[in-house]
Amino acid sequence: MDRFDARFSCRGEWLEEAENSPVNESATPSFGAVCEARFDRRSVLRGALGAAAVATMGSSALALMAHAREARAADSPFGFAEIAHGVDETHHVAPGHSAEILIRWGDPVLAGAPAFDPMNQSAAAQALQFGYNNDYIGFVSLAPAADGAARGLLCVNHEYTSEAVMFPGLGGGYDKAFSQATPELVAIEMAAHGGSILEIAREDGAWKLVADSHYNRRITAGETEMILTGPAAGHARLQTDADPSGTRVVGTVNNCAGGITPWGTYLMAEENFHYYFMGTLEGHAEARNYKRYGVPGNGYAWGRYHDRFDIDKEPNEANRFGWVVEVDPLDPSSTPRKRTALGRFKHEGAETIVNGDGRVVAYMGDDQRFDYLYKFVSAGRVSPDDRAANMDLLDSGTLYVAKFHADGSMSWLPLVFGEGPLTPGNGFESQADVLIETRLAADLLAATPTDRPEDVQPNPATGKVYVLLTNNSKRQAGDLNPVNDRADNIWGQIVEIVPRGGDHGALAADWSLLVQCGDPADPATGAAWNAATGADGWFACPDNAAADGLGRLWVATDQGGGWSKASGTADGLWGLETEGPGRGTGHMFFRVPVGAELCGPLLTPDSKTLILAVQHPATDGVKDYPGFERSSTFEDPATRWPDFEPGMPPRPSVVVVTKNDGGVIGG
Repeated sequence: MDRFDARFSCRGEWLEEAENSPVNESATPSFGAVCEARFDRRSVLRGALGAAAVATMGSSALALMAHAREARAADSPFGFAEIAHGVDETHHVAPGHSAEILIRWGDPVLAGAPAFDPMNQSAAAQALQFGYNNDYIGFVSLAPAADGAARGLLCVNHEYTSEAVMFPGLGGGYDKAFSQATPELVAIEMAAHGGSILEIAREDGAWKLVADSHYNRRITAGETEMILTGPAAGHARLQTDADPSGTRVVGTVNNCAGGITPWGTYLMAEENFHYYFMGTLEGHAEARNYKRYGVPGNGYAWGRYHDRFDIDKEPNEANRFGWVVEVDPLDPSSTPRKRTALGRFKHEGAETIVNGDGRVVAYMGDDQRFDYLYKFVSAGRVSPDDRAANMDLLDSGTLYVAKFHADGSMSWLPLVFGEGPLTPGNGFESQADVLIETRLAADLLAATPTDRPEDVQPNPATGKVYVLLTNNSKRQAGDLNPVNDRADNIWGQIVEIVPRGGDHGALAADWSLLVQCGDPADPATGAAWNAATGADGWFACPDNAAADGLGRLWVATDQGGGWSKASGTADGLWGLETEGPGRGTGHMFFRVPVGAELCGPLLTPDSKTLILAVQHPATDGVKDYPGFERSSTFEDPATRWPDFEPGMPPRPSVVVVTKNDGGVIGG
């Protein structure tokens, strides 16, 4: 894609479109085609309501639907009054709850950090302050087991930067951030990436930062040294002039979602790493590999000042990104580790669950149109009483990719060198090659291309796994299916996986669709929800999810710049029923400001605190919102949330939600 595309006013809008290029050219039937073979219209409508059916119902049928909503509400695990769809300059939360700002971009994290001054930013200050575009949120408890939600460490990813509303004078087109980049601006961008670890405590019912905590830490793209571990560590394709060993790398980028392991470490998933590299592929030794990942993305000017981000000058550096990074938040002096055994692709997240036999299983999505769903099963077993023994469990095990079948079953295909087509004849000389080129290996195994698999959330209470497929606007008319009978799928869907016998390590499982997203009142969307879903309970573009301590599923959305087409409403958080007669019923709980995306979400172990990340306010799609028919800039943003102070730019922030009576969130 042409970097200087005038359609996009900020990097966030361009990234949303560009992140899905290049298209996977695998000939394997897509997930949509598998759905078509499995379902007919009658089976789709059983237990969920199709939009076409809604459009043709008479008043008596609609009255029955209303009665069904009332009846099911009495049995719903969610007891809150829904908020309404809409878009405006601030956030909204369900009645009976309060939402407070915990920390904002630029707020101090480490000792000596200056107060945020948007007109006098520096890399040195940003490295001590909370980073930009907070995404994934994890929680590691520090309190005694009896009160495991009173004190803990908040682990937050900082995905990317939105320069048009970060810096003065860079609005009017995202290309300005590239063409006018200076060494100092690049250094600030690099310091704003990465992650933050923060100690928080609940005092007198309110959550606060522990400002002087020795646990507080910043991880950045420009300064934090990391170790490459696992089968690919030290391989020649990971060696560079700066690191001939192929085992040490500086920084992490585009950290989207993540996970917290059963032994209390923090997983940072590197997603759209290709943006950060400049150069050309012609005649490049890694041309086959890099083409499949979209390298070079030419989205940032970092390679202008740092040779390692120019693939012509440092050919292997891009192979050192696209991994899952494991961080020990309990040891601020520890060195993060990039775990190569989990594969290299555009990781949305890495959520884990302990299998019945003690092995740990990590579920991961490759967030690109027509790419794949993965899981990693450790070779070793979790030691509940020996944390040190667990610290390298993610270095040894088997990586699998998913293949969905029309009969409702699915297979997990091992990505193991020497098995099947993963041989020297196809360009693989070792397991390291399989992991470095995970996508190409999965292509050869004929895995099932899906519609942007983002968060993959196992529910420990039920053992089921939920795969959030955000959308796929490149689906063609020839790939229609009764359960998602629409080309240009801008709405997405959620898949439920049930491991057979509760065994997450098994090679077979069963799958079904939980919901087909979009407006059920609009026949054009082909949406499928439970009939009990109200006018504000449906959503589009599911992105992140969390299963709380009660087994309830919470879903956050990310429509990007296409919100006006996908739903016409801002992104937010919904409670989604997964069991019983209310299965497939949505309930709108939280809404973000104009141009923002909701990330996280996180519920503390007692389900009495909900922590949310509101990312890139005032950027995505604001030109389509009535009253905002313009580009949003630092000088004139669509909203100045959360401060609403003259001259203060919009600031991505972490929000803490509690129930006013001190009870369970959404109860």
